[in-house]
Amino acid sequence: MADEVPNTGIPLPEGSSDIIQTDYEIGQDNFEAQVGPFGLDIHNPVFLISGLSIVLFVFYALVFQEQASEVFGALRPWLTRTFDWFFLSAANVFVLFCLVLIVTPYGNVRLGGAEASPDYTYLGWFAMLFAAGMGIGLMFFGVLEPVYHMAISEPLGVPAPFDADGNVIAANVDAAREMGLAATIYHWGLHPWAIYAIVALALALFSYNKGLPLTIRSAFYPIFGERVWGWTGHIIDTLAVFATLFGLATSLGFGAQQAAAGLEFVYGIPNTINVQVLLITGITAVALVSVLRGLDGGVKVLSELNMGLAALLLIFVLLVGPTLAILTGFGEGLIAYVRDVVPLSNPVGREDDGYRQGWTAFYWAWWISWSPFVGMFIARVSRGRTVREFIVCVLLIPSLVCVLWMAVFGGTAIDQVFASPETSLVKANVIDSYSPELSLFGMLADLPFAAVTSTLGIILVVVFFVTSSDSGSLVIDTITAGGKVDAPVPQRVFWCIFEGAVAIVLLLGGGLGALQAMVISTGLPFTLVLLLMCWAIFKGLQSERRA
Repeated sequence: MADEVPNTGIPLPEGSSDIIQTDYEIGQDNFEAQVGPFGLDIHNPVFLISGLSIVLFVFYALVFQEQASEVFGALRPWLTRTFDWFFLSAANVFVLFCLVLIVTPYGNVRLGGAEASPDYTYLGWFAMLFAAGMGIGLMFFGVLEPVYHMAISEPLGVPAPFDADGNVIAANVDAAREMGLAATIYHWGLHPWAIYAIVALALALFSYNKGLPLTIRSAFYPIFGERVWGWTGHIIDTLAVFATLFGLATSLGFGAQQAAAGLEFVYGIPNTINVQVLLITGITAVALVSVLRGLDGGVKVLSELNMGLAALLLIFVLLVGPTLAILTGFGEGLIAYVRDVVPLSNPVGREDDGYRQGWTAFYWAWWISWSPFVGMFIARVSRGRTVREFIVCVLLIPSLVCVLWMAVFGGTAIDQVFASPETSLVKANVIDSYSPELSLFGMLADLPFAAVTSTLGIILVVVFFVTSSDSGSLVIDTITAGGKVDAPVPQRVFWCIFEGAVAIVLLLGGGLGALQAMVISTGLPFTLVLLLMCWAIFKGLQSERRA
Protein backbone atom coordinates (compact mmCIF):
# COMPACT_ATOMS: atom_id res chain seq x y z
CA MET A 1 0.00 0.00 0.00
CA ALA A 2 1.29 3.48 -0.80
CA ASP A 3 2.32 5.85 2.00
CA GLU A 4 -0.34 8.33 1.01
CA VAL A 5 -3.49 8.55 -1.05
CA PRO A 6 -2.42 9.22 -4.66
CA ASN A 7 -2.76 12.81 -5.86
CA THR A 8 -4.00 14.11 -2.50
CA GLY A 9 -1.05 14.27 -0.14
CA ILE A 10 -3.25 12.70 2.57
CA PRO A 11 -1.25 10.18 4.65
CA LEU A 12 -2.77 6.74 4.97
CA PRO A 13 -3.67 6.01 8.60
CA GLU A 14 -3.07 2.70 10.29
CA GLY A 15 -5.85 0.23 9.68
CA SER A 16 -6.83 1.60 6.26
CA SER A 17 -8.78 -0.80 4.08
CA ASP A 18 -6.57 -2.52 1.49
CA ILE A 19 -9.60 -3.38 -0.62
CA ILE A 20 -10.92 0.16 -0.91
CA GLN A 21 -7.43 1.56 -1.42
CA THR A 22 -6.83 -0.88 -4.29
CA ASP A 23 -10.15 0.04 -5.86
CA TYR A 24 -9.28 3.70 -5.50
CA GLU A 25 -6.01 3.15 -7.33
CA ILE A 26 -7.93 1.43 -10.14
CA GLY A 27 -10.06 4.52 -10.67
CA GLN A 28 -7.49 7.17 -9.93
CA ASP A 29 -6.63 7.91 -13.57
CA ASN A 30 -10.08 9.47 -13.96
CA PHE A 31 -9.76 11.37 -10.72
CA GLU A 32 -6.46 13.18 -11.07
CA ALA A 33 -6.39 16.92 -10.45
CA GLN A 34 -5.22 19.03 -13.33
CA VAL A 35 -3.24 22.23 -12.93
CA GLY A 36 -4.98 24.82 -15.03
CA PRO A 37 -4.50 28.53 -15.79
CA PHE A 38 -3.76 31.03 -13.01
CA GLY A 39 -2.45 28.21 -10.80
CA LEU A 40 -5.90 26.69 -10.27
CA ASP A 41 -5.93 23.01 -9.28
CA ILE A 42 -8.86 21.90 -11.41
CA HIS A 43 -10.34 18.58 -10.34
CA ASN A 44 -11.96 17.26 -13.48
CA PRO A 45 -15.40 18.87 -14.05
CA VAL A 46 -16.28 19.75 -10.44
CA PHE A 47 -14.42 23.05 -10.27
CA LEU A 48 -15.42 24.10 -13.80
CA ILE A 49 -19.11 23.23 -13.44
CA SER A 50 -19.56 24.77 -10.00
CA GLY A 51 -17.33 27.78 -10.72
CA LEU A 52 -18.97 28.66 -14.03
CA SER A 53 -22.46 28.08 -12.62
CA ILE A 54 -21.80 30.49 -9.77
CA VAL A 55 -20.36 33.12 -12.12
CA LEU A 56 -23.43 32.84 -14.38
CA PHE A 57 -25.76 33.02 -11.37
CA VAL A 58 -24.09 36.21 -10.15
CA PHE A 59 -24.38 37.87 -13.57
CA TYR A 60 -28.02 36.78 -13.96
CA ALA A 61 -29.02 38.18 -10.57
CA LEU A 62 -27.19 41.46 -11.27
CA VAL A 63 -28.51 42.00 -14.81
CA PHE A 64 -32.10 40.86 -14.17
CA GLN A 65 -32.60 42.10 -10.61
CA GLU A 66 -36.35 42.64 -10.85
CA GLN A 67 -36.99 39.24 -12.41
CA ALA A 68 -34.66 37.55 -9.91
CA SER A 69 -36.46 39.25 -7.03
CA GLU A 70 -39.81 37.87 -8.21
CA VAL A 71 -38.40 34.36 -8.65
CA PHE A 72 -36.73 34.31 -5.25
CA GLY A 73 -39.79 35.80 -3.59
CA ALA A 74 -42.07 33.03 -4.86
CA LEU A 75 -39.57 30.20 -4.51
CA ARG A 76 -39.10 30.10 -0.76
CA PRO A 77 -42.78 29.84 0.34
CA TRP A 78 -43.49 27.26 -2.35
CA LEU A 79 -40.56 25.09 -1.28
CA THR A 80 -41.37 25.24 2.43
CA ARG A 81 -45.08 24.53 1.85
CA THR A 82 -44.37 21.62 -0.47
CA PHE A 83 -41.40 19.94 1.21
CA ASP A 84 -41.72 20.77 4.91
CA TRP A 85 -42.70 17.14 5.64
CA PHE A 86 -39.60 15.91 3.80
CA PHE A 87 -37.16 18.15 5.69
CA LEU A 88 -38.68 17.26 9.07
CA SER A 89 -38.76 13.53 8.30
CA ALA A 90 -35.16 13.50 7.06
CA ALA A 91 -33.90 15.35 10.14
CA ASN A 92 -35.68 12.80 12.35
CA VAL A 93 -33.93 10.00 10.45
CA PHE A 94 -30.54 11.60 11.11
CA VAL A 95 -31.19 11.86 14.87
CA LEU A 96 -32.45 8.28 15.11
CA PHE A 97 -29.51 6.99 13.06
CA CYS A 98 -27.04 8.67 15.40
CA LEU A 99 -28.81 7.28 18.47
CA VAL A 100 -28.75 3.77 16.98
CA LEU A 101 -25.00 3.98 16.37
CA ILE A 102 -24.45 5.01 20.00
CA VAL A 103 -26.14 1.91 21.44
CA THR A 104 -24.93 -0.72 18.93
CA PRO A 105 -21.49 -2.38 18.69
CA TYR A 106 -20.68 -0.08 15.76
CA GLY A 107 -20.08 2.60 18.36
CA ASN A 108 -16.85 0.82 19.31
CA VAL A 109 -15.22 1.46 15.93
CA ARG A 110 -12.34 3.92 16.29
CA LEU A 111 -11.85 6.67 13.68
CA GLY A 112 -8.37 6.16 12.28
CA GLY A 113 -8.11 2.45 13.08
CA ALA A 114 -7.99 0.34 16.22
CA GLU A 115 -4.59 1.68 17.27
CA ALA A 116 -5.30 5.36 16.57
CA SER A 117 -5.07 7.83 19.44
CA PRO A 118 -6.84 11.21 19.62
CA ASP A 119 -4.96 14.18 18.18
CA TYR A 120 -6.37 16.50 20.86
CA THR A 121 -7.17 16.32 24.56
CA TYR A 122 -10.81 16.36 25.62
CA LEU A 123 -10.48 20.00 26.63
CA GLY A 124 -8.99 21.03 23.28
CA TRP A 125 -11.48 18.93 21.34
CA PHE A 126 -14.45 20.33 23.26
CA ALA A 127 -13.16 23.85 22.66
CA MET A 128 -13.09 23.22 18.89
CA LEU A 129 -16.57 21.68 18.94
CA PHE A 130 -17.65 24.79 20.85
CA ALA A 131 -16.10 26.94 18.10
CA ALA A 132 -18.03 24.98 15.47
CA GLY A 133 -21.26 25.82 17.31
CA MET A 134 -20.68 29.55 17.20
CA GLY A 135 -21.45 31.73 14.23
CA ILE A 136 -23.36 34.60 12.74
CA GLY A 137 -26.59 32.64 13.25
CA LEU A 138 -26.29 32.82 17.03
CA MET A 139 -25.71 36.56 16.87
CA PHE A 140 -28.66 37.12 14.53
CA PHE A 141 -31.19 34.74 16.12
CA GLY A 142 -30.08 34.66 19.77
CA VAL A 143 -32.51 37.39 20.80
CA LEU A 144 -34.93 37.30 17.89
CA GLU A 145 -36.02 33.68 17.86
CA PRO A 146 -37.06 32.99 21.48
CA VAL A 147 -39.09 36.22 21.56
CA TYR A 148 -40.68 35.58 18.16
CA HIS A 149 -41.76 32.02 18.99
CA MET A 150 -43.07 33.13 22.37
CA ALA A 151 -45.19 35.95 20.96
CA ILE A 152 -45.95 35.33 17.30
CA SER A 153 -45.37 31.91 15.73
CA GLU A 154 -47.26 29.92 18.43
CA PRO A 155 -45.54 26.52 18.01
CA LEU A 156 -47.84 23.54 18.67
CA GLY A 157 -50.69 26.02 19.15
CA VAL A 158 -49.40 27.45 22.45
CA PRO A 159 -51.18 30.85 22.60
CA ALA A 160 -49.28 34.13 22.57
CA PRO A 161 -49.04 36.17 25.80
CA PHE A 162 -50.38 39.37 24.15
CA ASP A 163 -53.81 40.31 22.89
CA ALA A 164 -54.52 42.22 19.68
CA ASP A 165 -53.87 45.55 21.42
CA GLY A 166 -50.51 44.44 22.80
CA ASN A 167 -51.70 43.94 26.37
CA VAL A 168 -50.20 41.09 28.41
CA ILE A 169 -52.43 38.05 28.99
CA ALA A 170 -51.09 36.85 32.33
CA ALA A 171 -52.56 33.35 32.03
CA ASN A 172 -50.52 32.69 28.86
CA VAL A 173 -47.15 34.04 29.99
CA ASP A 174 -45.52 30.98 31.59
CA ALA A 175 -46.47 28.51 28.85
CA ALA A 176 -45.49 30.96 26.09
CA ARG A 177 -42.13 31.72 27.75
CA GLU A 178 -41.29 28.00 28.03
CA MET A 179 -42.37 27.30 24.47
CA GLY A 180 -40.36 30.24 23.13
CA LEU A 181 -37.15 28.71 24.51
CA ALA A 182 -38.11 25.07 23.76
CA ALA A 183 -39.01 25.84 20.14
CA THR A 184 -35.70 27.69 19.73
CA ILE A 185 -33.67 24.90 21.35
CA TYR A 186 -35.32 22.47 18.93
CA HIS A 187 -33.78 24.43 16.05
CA TRP A 188 -30.32 24.60 17.63
CA GLY A 189 -30.11 21.30 19.51
CA LEU A 190 -29.92 17.62 18.59
CA HIS A 191 -31.39 17.78 15.07
CA PRO A 192 -28.89 20.20 13.48
CA TRP A 193 -25.96 18.59 15.24
CA ALA A 194 -27.10 15.14 14.08
CA ILE A 195 -26.99 16.53 10.53
CA TYR A 196 -23.44 17.74 11.08
CA ALA A 197 -22.46 14.47 12.81
CA ILE A 198 -23.58 12.42 9.80
CA VAL A 199 -21.32 14.32 7.38
CA ALA A 200 -18.41 14.55 9.84
CA LEU A 201 -18.58 10.83 10.64
CA ALA A 202 -18.70 9.88 6.96
CA LEU A 203 -15.70 12.07 6.11
CA ALA A 204 -13.68 10.87 9.09
CA LEU A 205 -14.51 7.17 8.57
CA PHE A 206 -13.73 7.03 4.86
CA SER A 207 -10.69 9.30 5.07
CA TYR A 208 -9.02 8.02 8.24
CA ASN A 209 -10.10 4.38 8.16
CA LYS A 210 -10.35 3.77 4.43
CA GLY A 211 -7.61 6.06 3.14
CA LEU A 212 -9.85 7.94 0.72
CA PRO A 213 -9.72 11.67 -0.13
CA LEU A 214 -11.34 14.13 2.27
CA THR A 215 -14.28 14.92 0.02
CA ILE A 216 -17.98 14.09 0.01
CA ARG A 217 -17.88 11.54 -2.80
CA SER A 218 -15.57 9.25 -0.81
CA ALA A 219 -18.40 8.38 1.58
CA PHE A 220 -20.36 6.77 -1.25
CA TYR A 221 -17.78 4.19 -2.29
CA PRO A 222 -19.66 1.34 -0.53
CA ILE A 223 -22.79 2.19 -2.58
CA PHE A 224 -21.47 3.22 -6.01
CA GLY A 225 -18.03 1.62 -6.07
CA GLU A 226 -15.63 2.92 -8.71
CA ARG A 227 -18.34 5.17 -10.14
CA VAL A 228 -17.61 7.69 -7.36
CA TRP A 229 -14.50 8.66 -9.34
CA GLY A 230 -16.68 9.42 -12.37
CA TRP A 231 -19.81 11.44 -13.01
CA THR A 232 -21.69 10.03 -10.03
CA GLY A 233 -19.01 11.46 -7.74
CA HIS A 234 -18.80 14.69 -9.74
CA ILE A 235 -22.52 15.30 -9.22
CA ILE A 236 -22.28 14.59 -5.47
CA ASP A 237 -19.35 16.95 -4.99
CA THR A 238 -20.93 19.65 -7.16
CA LEU A 239 -24.14 19.51 -5.08
CA ALA A 240 -21.96 19.83 -1.97
CA VAL A 241 -20.31 22.94 -3.40
CA PHE A 242 -23.64 24.58 -4.25
CA ALA A 243 -25.13 23.72 -0.87
CA THR A 244 -22.14 25.04 1.04
CA LEU A 245 -21.86 28.21 -1.03
CA PHE A 246 -25.50 29.24 -0.69
CA GLY A 247 -25.64 28.20 2.96
CA LEU A 248 -22.60 30.38 3.59
CA ALA A 249 -24.00 33.25 1.51
CA THR A 250 -27.14 33.18 3.66
CA SER A 251 -25.05 33.59 6.80
CA LEU A 252 -23.03 36.39 5.22
CA GLY A 253 -26.24 38.17 4.20
CA PHE A 254 -27.61 37.92 7.73
CA GLY A 255 -24.29 39.23 9.05
CA ALA A 256 -24.23 42.19 6.69
CA GLN A 257 -27.79 43.19 7.59
CA GLN A 258 -27.09 42.93 11.31
CA ALA A 259 -23.79 44.82 11.14
CA ALA A 260 -25.42 47.60 9.10
CA ALA A 261 -28.32 47.79 11.57
CA GLY A 262 -25.83 48.02 14.43
CA LEU A 263 -23.93 50.86 12.77
CA GLU A 264 -27.17 52.78 12.35
CA PHE A 265 -28.30 52.03 15.90
CA VAL A 266 -25.02 53.06 17.55
CA TYR A 267 -23.48 55.58 15.15
CA GLY A 268 -26.38 56.83 13.05
CA ILE A 269 -25.02 55.51 9.73
CA PRO A 270 -28.08 54.87 7.52
CA ASN A 271 -28.88 51.20 7.04
CA THR A 272 -29.30 50.99 3.27
CA ILE A 273 -28.69 48.24 0.75
CA ASN A 274 -25.65 50.19 -0.46
CA VAL A 275 -24.16 50.14 3.04
CA GLN A 276 -24.79 46.39 3.26
CA VAL A 277 -23.08 45.86 -0.10
CA LEU A 278 -20.12 47.96 1.00
CA LEU A 279 -19.91 45.96 4.22
CA ILE A 280 -19.86 42.64 2.36
CA THR A 281 -17.23 44.01 -0.06
CA GLY A 282 -15.01 45.38 2.68
CA ILE A 283 -15.29 42.33 4.94
CA THR A 284 -14.65 40.00 1.98
CA ALA A 285 -11.46 41.99 1.34
CA VAL A 286 -10.42 41.36 4.95
CA ALA A 287 -11.25 37.67 4.51
CA LEU A 288 -8.97 37.63 1.48
CA VAL A 289 -6.10 38.81 3.67
CA SER A 290 -6.90 35.96 6.06
CA VAL A 291 -6.91 33.54 3.11
CA LEU A 292 -3.48 34.73 2.02
CA ARG A 293 -2.09 34.38 5.56
CA GLY A 294 -3.26 30.78 5.76
CA LEU A 295 -5.00 28.82 8.50
CA ASP A 296 -2.54 29.45 11.33
CA GLY A 297 -1.84 33.09 10.59
CA GLY A 298 -5.37 33.99 9.52
CA VAL A 299 -8.48 32.10 10.50
CA LYS A 300 -6.96 30.54 13.64
CA VAL A 301 -6.01 33.94 15.09
CA LEU A 302 -9.38 35.45 14.22
CA SER A 303 -11.25 32.43 15.62
CA GLU A 304 -9.44 32.68 18.94
CA LEU A 305 -10.21 36.41 19.07
CA ASN A 306 -13.86 35.76 18.28
CA MET A 307 -14.21 33.06 20.91
CA GLY A 308 -12.82 35.38 23.57
CA LEU A 309 -15.09 38.27 22.58
CA ALA A 310 -18.18 36.03 22.39
CA ALA A 311 -17.46 34.57 25.83
CA LEU A 312 -16.96 38.09 27.21
CA LEU A 313 -20.30 39.30 25.84
CA LEU A 314 -22.08 36.16 27.08
CA ILE A 315 -20.70 36.54 30.62
CA PHE A 316 -21.53 40.25 30.66
CA VAL A 317 -25.19 39.70 29.72
CA LEU A 318 -25.47 36.81 32.18
CA LEU A 319 -24.11 38.88 35.07
CA VAL A 320 -25.78 42.26 34.47
CA GLY A 321 -29.02 40.83 33.09
CA PRO A 322 -31.69 38.98 35.10
CA THR A 323 -29.27 36.23 36.17
CA LEU A 324 -31.75 34.18 38.18
CA ALA A 325 -34.38 34.35 35.42
CA ILE A 326 -31.74 33.32 32.85
CA LEU A 327 -30.60 30.29 34.84
CA THR A 328 -34.19 29.32 35.61
CA GLY A 329 -35.09 29.71 31.94
CA PHE A 330 -32.13 27.55 30.93
CA GLY A 331 -33.44 24.68 33.02
CA GLU A 332 -37.10 25.19 32.15
CA GLY A 333 -36.28 25.50 28.46
CA LEU A 334 -34.34 22.23 28.46
CA ILE A 335 -37.16 20.43 30.29
CA ALA A 336 -39.75 21.85 27.88
CA TYR A 337 -37.57 20.82 24.93
CA VAL A 338 -37.32 17.22 26.17
CA ARG A 339 -41.07 17.22 26.74
CA ASP A 340 -41.99 18.66 23.35
CA VAL A 341 -39.22 17.45 21.01
CA VAL A 342 -41.39 14.62 19.63
CA PRO A 343 -44.47 16.75 18.79
CA LEU A 344 -42.18 19.49 17.41
CA SER A 345 -40.58 16.84 15.17
CA ASN A 346 -43.92 15.57 13.87
CA PRO A 347 -44.05 16.36 10.12
CA VAL A 348 -47.83 15.91 9.55
CA GLY A 349 -51.20 16.82 11.01
CA ARG A 350 -50.14 20.15 12.52
CA GLU A 351 -51.63 23.60 12.19
CA ASP A 352 -48.61 25.75 13.19
CA ASP A 353 -47.64 26.39 9.56
CA GLY A 354 -45.81 29.61 10.32
CA TYR A 355 -43.45 27.86 12.70
CA ARG A 356 -43.11 24.52 10.87
CA GLN A 357 -42.76 25.89 7.35
CA GLY A 358 -41.40 29.38 7.92
CA TRP A 359 -38.79 28.35 10.49
CA THR A 360 -38.17 24.62 10.85
CA ALA A 361 -38.11 23.71 7.15
CA PHE A 362 -35.81 26.66 6.45
CA TYR A 363 -33.52 25.79 9.34
CA TRP A 364 -33.14 22.13 8.36
CA ALA A 365 -32.30 23.16 4.78
CA TRP A 366 -29.80 25.71 6.11
CA TRP A 367 -28.12 23.19 8.42
CA ILE A 368 -27.96 20.64 5.60
CA SER A 369 -26.38 23.25 3.34
CA TRP A 370 -23.81 24.01 6.04
CA SER A 371 -23.11 20.34 6.75
CA PRO A 372 -20.11 19.90 4.39
CA PHE A 373 -18.56 23.03 5.94
CA VAL A 374 -19.07 22.16 9.62
CA GLY A 375 -18.75 18.41 9.00
CA MET A 376 -15.32 18.72 7.42
CA PHE A 377 -14.11 20.91 10.29
CA ILE A 378 -15.36 18.42 12.88
CA ALA A 379 -13.90 15.45 10.98
CA ARG A 380 -10.45 17.04 10.82
CA VAL A 381 -10.25 17.41 14.62
CA SER A 382 -11.86 14.08 15.63
CA ARG A 383 -9.35 11.42 14.56
CA GLY A 384 -8.78 8.80 17.27
CA ARG A 385 -12.28 8.97 18.82
CA THR A 386 -14.63 6.02 18.85
CA VAL A 387 -17.87 6.41 16.93
CA ARG A 388 -19.85 6.36 20.18
CA GLU A 389 -17.62 8.97 21.82
CA PHE A 390 -17.71 11.07 18.65
CA ILE A 391 -21.50 11.12 18.28
CA VAL A 392 -22.25 11.71 21.98
CA CYS A 393 -19.87 14.66 22.17
CA VAL A 394 -20.77 16.18 18.78
CA LEU A 395 -24.46 16.05 19.64
CA LEU A 396 -24.24 17.22 23.26
CA ILE A 397 -21.35 19.72 23.61
CA PRO A 398 -22.30 22.20 20.84
CA SER A 399 -26.02 21.74 21.59
CA LEU A 400 -25.50 22.78 25.22
CA VAL A 401 -23.44 25.78 24.11
CA CYS A 402 -26.25 26.88 21.77
CA VAL A 403 -28.87 26.32 24.49
CA LEU A 404 -26.85 28.43 26.95
CA TRP A 405 -26.46 31.23 24.40
CA MET A 406 -30.18 31.27 23.61
CA ALA A 407 -31.10 31.13 27.31
CA VAL A 408 -28.82 34.08 28.14
CA PHE A 409 -29.68 36.37 25.23
CA GLY A 410 -33.24 35.19 24.56
CA GLY A 411 -34.05 34.88 28.27
CA THR A 412 -32.83 38.41 28.94
CA ALA A 413 -34.90 39.74 26.04
CA ILE A 414 -38.05 37.90 27.17
CA ASP A 415 -37.61 39.29 30.68
CA GLN A 416 -37.30 42.82 29.24
CA VAL A 417 -40.46 42.35 27.16
CA PHE A 418 -42.56 41.52 30.22
CA ALA A 419 -40.79 43.89 32.62
CA SER A 420 -41.61 46.98 30.53
CA PRO A 421 -43.67 46.13 27.43
CA GLU A 422 -44.37 49.82 26.73
CA THR A 423 -40.67 50.77 26.41
CA SER A 424 -38.94 47.50 25.47
CA LEU A 425 -36.98 47.91 22.24
CA VAL A 426 -36.98 44.15 21.77
CA LYS A 427 -40.79 44.15 21.78
CA ALA A 428 -40.79 47.09 19.38
CA ASN A 429 -38.32 45.44 16.97
CA VAL A 430 -39.62 41.87 17.07
CA ILE A 431 -43.31 41.91 18.03
CA ASP A 432 -44.68 45.35 17.14
CA SER A 433 -42.64 46.03 13.98
CA TYR A 434 -40.56 43.15 12.65
CA SER A 435 -36.93 44.32 12.37
CA PRO A 436 -34.95 41.15 13.15
CA GLU A 437 -31.53 42.68 12.52
CA LEU A 438 -32.12 45.16 15.38
CA SER A 439 -33.21 42.63 18.01
CA LEU A 440 -29.75 42.10 19.55
CA PHE A 441 -29.06 45.83 19.83
CA GLY A 442 -32.52 46.44 21.28
CA MET A 443 -31.75 43.96 24.06
CA LEU A 444 -28.30 45.44 24.75
CA ALA A 445 -29.77 48.97 24.84
CA ASP A 446 -31.59 48.12 28.09
CA LEU A 447 -28.36 46.99 29.79
CA PRO A 448 -25.44 49.11 31.09
CA PHE A 449 -22.68 50.25 28.69
CA ALA A 450 -24.99 49.77 25.69
CA ALA A 451 -22.76 51.68 23.25
CA VAL A 452 -19.74 49.54 24.20
CA THR A 453 -21.55 46.20 24.09
CA SER A 454 -23.35 47.07 20.85
CA THR A 455 -20.01 47.96 19.27
CA LEU A 456 -18.65 44.64 20.54
CA GLY A 457 -21.66 42.94 18.93
CA ILE A 458 -20.87 44.59 15.58
CA ILE A 459 -17.23 43.49 15.85
CA LEU A 460 -18.30 39.94 16.63
CA VAL A 461 -20.58 39.82 13.58
CA VAL A 462 -17.78 41.17 11.37
CA VAL A 463 -15.17 38.71 12.64
CA PHE A 464 -17.64 35.80 12.38
CA PHE A 465 -18.17 36.97 8.80
CA VAL A 466 -14.42 36.86 8.08
CA THR A 467 -13.79 33.47 9.67
CA SER A 468 -16.86 31.95 7.99
CA SER A 469 -15.81 33.26 4.60
CA ASP A 470 -12.23 32.07 4.98
CA SER A 471 -13.14 28.65 6.38
CA GLY A 472 -15.89 28.23 3.80
CA SER A 473 -13.43 29.00 1.02
CA LEU A 474 -11.13 26.29 2.36
CA VAL A 475 -13.91 23.68 2.47
CA ILE A 476 -15.26 24.45 -1.00
CA ASP A 477 -11.70 24.52 -2.32
CA THR A 478 -10.98 21.11 -0.79
CA ILE A 479 -14.11 19.63 -2.38
CA THR A 480 -13.43 21.09 -5.84
CA ALA A 481 -9.78 19.96 -5.68
CA GLY A 482 -10.76 16.34 -5.06
CA GLY A 483 -9.99 16.23 -1.35
CA LYS A 484 -6.69 18.09 -1.31
CA VAL A 485 -6.13 20.06 1.87
CA ASP A 486 -3.32 22.13 0.36
CA ALA A 487 -4.86 23.32 -2.91
CA PRO A 488 -3.44 26.52 -4.44
CA VAL A 489 -4.24 29.84 -2.76
CA PRO A 490 -5.63 31.44 -5.99
CA GLN A 491 -8.42 28.89 -5.93
CA ARG A 492 -9.40 29.83 -2.37
CA VAL A 493 -9.24 33.50 -3.39
CA PHE A 494 -11.69 32.76 -6.22
CA TRP A 495 -14.21 31.13 -3.88
CA CYS A 496 -13.81 33.81 -1.23
CA ILE A 497 -14.62 36.54 -3.76
CA PHE A 498 -17.63 34.75 -5.19
CA GLU A 499 -19.04 33.87 -1.76
CA GLY A 500 -19.28 37.61 -1.14
CA ALA A 501 -20.63 38.21 -4.65
CA VAL A 502 -23.42 35.65 -4.19
CA ALA A 503 -24.41 37.24 -0.87
CA ILE A 504 -24.51 40.67 -2.55
CA VAL A 505 -26.65 39.62 -5.52
CA LEU A 506 -29.08 37.74 -3.27
CA LEU A 507 -29.51 40.82 -1.08
CA LEU A 508 -30.04 42.96 -4.20
CA GLY A 509 -32.44 40.38 -5.62
CA GLY A 510 -34.82 40.07 -2.69
CA GLY A 511 -33.08 40.45 0.67
CA LEU A 512 -33.71 37.82 3.36
CA GLY A 513 -36.32 36.04 1.26
CA ALA A 514 -33.86 35.51 -1.59
CA LEU A 515 -31.17 34.23 0.77
CA GLN A 516 -33.59 31.75 2.33
CA ALA A 517 -34.98 30.68 -1.06
CA MET A 518 -31.57 29.68 -2.39
CA VAL A 519 -30.50 27.85 0.75
CA ILE A 520 -33.70 25.78 0.65
CA SER A 521 -33.26 25.15 -3.08
CA THR A 522 -29.76 23.73 -2.58
CA GLY A 523 -30.55 22.03 0.73
CA LEU A 524 -33.38 20.02 -0.85
CA PRO A 525 -31.31 17.83 -3.21
CA PHE A 526 -28.45 17.60 -0.71
CA THR A 527 -30.88 16.10 1.81
CA LEU A 528 -31.07 13.07 -0.47
CA VAL A 529 -27.27 12.92 -0.44
CA LEU A 530 -27.26 12.82 3.37
CA LEU A 531 -29.92 10.10 3.51
CA LEU A 532 -27.80 7.95 1.19
CA MET A 533 -24.78 8.82 3.32
CA CYS A 534 -26.39 7.11 6.33
CA TRP A 535 -26.54 3.84 4.40
CA ALA A 536 -22.93 4.29 3.25
CA ILE A 537 -21.79 4.88 6.85
CA PHE A 538 -23.59 1.72 7.95
CA LYS A 539 -21.86 -0.34 5.25
CA GLY A 540 -18.51 1.24 6.07
CA LEU A 541 -18.88 0.45 9.76
CA GLN A 542 -19.87 -3.13 8.89
CA SER A 543 -16.58 -3.56 7.01
CA GLU A 544 -14.67 -2.13 9.99
CA ARG A 545 -16.33 -4.60 12.35
CA ARG A 546 -15.42 -7.50 10.04
CA ALA A 547 -11.80 -6.35 9.69
